[in-house]
Amino acid sequence: MSPSLRWPVISSGARPRHVRATLVVGVAMLGVVACTTGTPSPPVSAPLTAAAPTGDVDRSVDIGGGRTIYLTCRGRGSPTIVLVSGLGERADNWAVTTDPSTAGQAVFPRAAQLSRVCAYDRPGTETTTAAGRQESRSTMVPQPTSGTQAANDLRSVLIASGEIGPYVLVGHSYGGDIVRLFAAAQPKNVAGLVLVDALSEDLPARLTAEQSANLEKLNSPSAQGRPAGAEEFRFDVVFPELRAITTSPTVPTVVLTADRKVISSADIATGKLPPFVTQEFADALWTAQLAAQDELAAKFTGATHVTKTNSGHYIHVEQPQLVVDAIAQVVDAARGTPRPS
Repeated sequence: MSPSLRWPVISSGARPRHVRATLVVGVAMLGVVACTTGTPSPPVSAPLTAAAPTGDVDRSVDIGGGRTIYLTCRGRGSPTIVLVSGLGERADNWAVTTDPSTAGQAVFPRAAQLSRVCAYDRPGTETTTAAGRQESRSTMVPQPTSGTQAANDLRSVLIASGEIGPYVLVGHSYGGDIVRLFAAAQPKNVAGLVLVDALSEDLPARLTAEQSANLEKLNSPSAQGRPAGAEEFRFDVVFPELRAITTSPTVPTVVLTADRKVISSADIATGKLPPFVTQEFADALWTAQLAAQDELAAKFTGATHVTKTNSGHYIHVEQPQLVVDAIAQVVDAARGTPRPS
């Protein structure tokens, strides 16, 4: 599974089989922008009501229009935790760790011990296992798409499946953008937020136009070796969507930021990255990323910003306990029984 901000990074350490070798912290963040093929209407803010499911779920959910979205859920209780993967990553990105022997400590199974938890495949996502590359289990759609379209799909699968709110939304990289757009349109259905090295629309502010364009290239399917039909985004679509957000729900929020550079000197020295990935580019990207994360955290009233993560872009894979702790903190606060940060 590659980082969701999909940085074009050459993995400098062991990555679990299910994690792409691409570097997506900054790029993954970039990987958040998708071009819309239409103008989807924004989801209407209205409480989702139904009998709360309690059993295990592993199925394709019919969302209408000839489309299905694959959903997997475990556990029971409220609020429901919804895990939203980064660019190009299937639901199972939340069920792996850097060390396969500790898979039981991954975010998905641990979150299921806290409350009801669900994850899903967006169209065009994939994972790599011992059996080879596995494509998304959801109906394909034309790429690129938009963040608003992805947020609408999330609402559709939750409604169609009967997985009721309120939700604690957990978004990694591009998934963080989808979570923010959902929360802005559905504030009554949001009990809390956890943003895991989420892509920020403020990232390009400290990059030159050329650097920003090159960053977007690094997130393209072709640069990352992903097949035709793979999930794709564009800065000029997603960033304006995020900038158009005027209010966000005042709910318990934790922002987790990677503290390991996305592109290291060793990565550049391999010669496997595009020629434009120079040390100057890498340094500028890292400076912009850290500043953008500070600005992202400041957008949420009372948010806890965790910057010492001892992790690269895939915090939930490298340091799953940090993410589980953040989810537990938000769930407890949403239940009215807050624990110390």
